[in-house]
Amino acid sequence: MLIMLVLLHKGRGGGLSDMFGGGTSSSLGGSSVAEKNLDRFTVAMGVLWFATVIGLGLLTAYS
Repeated sequence: MLIMLVLLHKGRGGGLSDMFGGGTSSSLGGSSVAEKNLDRFTVAMGVLWFATVIGLGLLTAYS
């Protein structure tokens, strides 16, 4: 899931907004609402993944 979210991000060319026919960015901050929401979801998934890795490491270390 995290890999999919990262791959959906805007690269040199288009991003999520271009893939679904947006093609234009809003003038506020240079990112569309879809890109901002994608950033939030990606960060949340990254934090969840990191917490899971740490939790499983502690679980196996102390069991």
